[in-house]
Amino acid sequence: MSFAGEEWGPRGRRRFHLKEFDSHQLVSDMTNNEEAYAKMKYMKIGTKPDVFYTEEATRSVLSDVPTDLIIIVNNTKYLLHKFPLLLKCGLLQRLSSDTDEGGTPTPVTLHDFPGNEEAFELCAKFCYGITINLSAHNFLAAITAARFLRMTESVAKGNLVMKLESFFEACILNGWKDSIVILQSAGRLPAWSENPRIVRPCVDAVVEKILTHPSKVEWSFTYTRPGYNQKQHRSVPKDWWTEDVSELDLDLFRSVISAVRSSKKLSPQLIGEALHVYACKHLPDTSLHFAAAESSSPTEETLTKHRKVLESIVSMIPGEHGSVSGRFLLKLLKVANQVGASPSTKAELVRRSGRQLDEATPEDLVFPSPTNPISFDIGIVEAILENFLAQQRRPLGHEERERMAGAMARVAKVFDSYMQAIAHDPRLSVSKLIELAESLPEIARQEHDELYHAIDTYLKEHPELSKAERKKLCKLIDCRKLSPNACSHAIGNDRLPLRTIVQLLFVEQERARRASSSRGTPLPRPSVDISNARAESLIDTGKAESREAMRMERSRSVSELKAVKKEREAEKAAGSRSKSKAK
Repeated sequence: MSFAGEEWGPRGRRRFHLKEFDSHQLVSDMTNNEEAYAKMKYMKIGTKPDVFYTEEATRSVLSDVPTDLIIIVNNTKYLLHKFPLLLKCGLLQRLSSDTDEGGTPTPVTLHDFPGNEEAFELCAKFCYGITINLSAHNFLAAITAARFLRMTESVAKGNLVMKLESFFEACILNGWKDSIVILQSAGRLPAWSENPRIVRPCVDAVVEKILTHPSKVEWSFTYTRPGYNQKQHRSVPKDWWTEDVSELDLDLFRSVISAVRSSKKLSPQLIGEALHVYACKHLPDTSLHFAAAESSSPTEETLTKHRKVLESIVSMIPGEHGSVSGRFLLKLLKVANQVGASPSTKAELVRRSGRQLDEATPEDLVFPSPTNPISFDIGIVEAILENFLAQQRRPLGHEERERMAGAMARVAKVFDSYMQAIAHDPRLSVSKLIELAESLPEIARQEHDELYHAIDTYLKEHPELSKAERKKLCKLIDCRKLSPNACSHAIGNDRLPLRTIVQLLFVEQERARRASSSRGTPLPRPSVDISNARAESLIDTGKAESREAMRMERSRSVSELKAVKKEREAEKAAGSRSKSKAK
């Protein structure tokens, strides 16, 4: 399972349908072409033309027969006829009364009518025999309205509720996209839980199809993940369902994921991918936090919504290690900081992201401070690192120790690069930077290049440091663990203390001697050797001339090294020519 670089934003659209049966009675496939989003069903009822019209904010029907029924739905007034409506609607039979003394019908106000005026009109048009088209998009509103109006078989045979229920069971539950659309509609209603006879079967149908083997899924699709080659991937990917499920309301999404997890038929990584897709759609982009801090803050309603989504996602993450990536966990933790998630949610994310810290990048560890968004939250990074190091303290087998050694080396490089990123913060003290650097065990750093760059950045951004502070900071660098390039850069770095530069010169000379000895030709000592006494002399003076003198000594040493190398190369070339002549 690939996390596709962990991008935190919109994802590709998948288009597919399951191999499903085609229902026949009053049902047709609504398909534009082979690239249609999905095969969806619709039901056509009635044969008469639409004669509803609007006049002076009142809806009525073109008819030679005077209207004798006034119905008010959500502040919309309808002038209709009793005969067709009372014949089908049990509620209107009970609420309707005779006309008043003036001959004007008494208005019937439908309080708490579920749905909108369009849903009522569907029911009214059914009563008149006017053609209506029903699909998953308007089904839930229609059946809720029909049940409210009591359009059941006990009132009239072949009534609307029965037809809708037949359409639901025969077609909607057998179509993937149809079921998804129903659940999307349910999530938008104020009380979808009051429709368990619709919602629960749809959830079960969706789960059943998710658990279907990919070989039984047909699809046409547009898959826009980076690195995905459509020609090389003609089979249906295992995560084909995650995109559509991510469009659901949070409670319905939780119901689907809980049912899928309880089946134990899908891998934890696949469940984790579904959570990742949902987070991409419904949580804020953490990379925009600094920019957002300078503009208007989110409303409390938005924060509450994001907090609920985040805490739900965290609670649904499978317990298995690696079910989601470490980078994803760190992004969730950034959102938790941003929206003010509960302490338990933050603690869980710190613990889990710490276990997978070796998967992080330096940018993943840059946490804005909740109290000062233009500063950094270093404490949370220390807590994450502590959770990672805690793994080292438990008993480990041989393979686990090797894995942890590799993970430790990766974490050290990432952590040193992270320190370079936060070294720009004017509020970062020397003691805190030293504390961060020393939080890793000595064996973690196989080389000190990144640590040197972090310290150099800090020295550059904090020119006010005292000589003692610079010395204390540079003591963290093991000159023997610097690469030749980093060593060369450091020797010419005016920001480093003289003691550090002398140590670097010693290291450079020692490397040159070892290289010479390994080739069997001893390297002559430099004409001006840097002895310990001389080093102390240079350090103690603390003058600009001493630094210049060291550079001159280094220059002479380097020149001698180059001369010796040149002589060796000439000797090698001469030997090669002699051998070829002898042959």
